[in-house]
Amino acid sequence: MKKGQQSETDKKEKGNLKLAIVLVLTLGLAPFTPEPHIWGKIKWVMGGANGMQIMDYFDLFLHGGPWVYFIVVLLKYLKRS
Repeated sequence: MKKGQQSETDKKEKGNLKLAIVLVLTLGLAPFTPEPHIWGKIKWVMGGANGMQIMDYFDLFLHGGPWVYFIVVLLKYLKRS
């Protein structure tokens, strides 16, 4: 492969990384005020999760999913580089 050319795998990985960043910046941090929702849920769980209901755990999963995806994609991208 010539210098400057990207393989299809490289293009796909960069596309996945861009998608992961968009997901983290939108769903992963929403709502933004007064603090990101995921941050509040993490603090709640670290504080013992007193009073958390099924809906709160689902919410944690929903807002935490993009972060997990971002970390996995970033590790794959860095390993390949």
